Amino acid sequence: MTPKKILQATTLLAAGASLAMSIFLYFSGGDEVLDRLNGIYVGVWVPSILALGTFLLAAQKDK
Repeated sequence: MTPKKILQATTLLAAGASLAMSIFLYFSGGDEVLDRLNGIYVGVWVPSILALGTFLLAAQKDK
């Protein structure tokens, strides 16, 4: 595997794990407001992880 493919796979895996954890936290806590807020907070990480991966891939093209 090339470093580009490894970075792409790692980025997608991290974003998918964040999304799965967000869904789990949101629905597993019952009606607790704090549990739902934790799920939303973790869900906000998904676009940040994808943006970081895109930034790193773009930086690799310059090399």
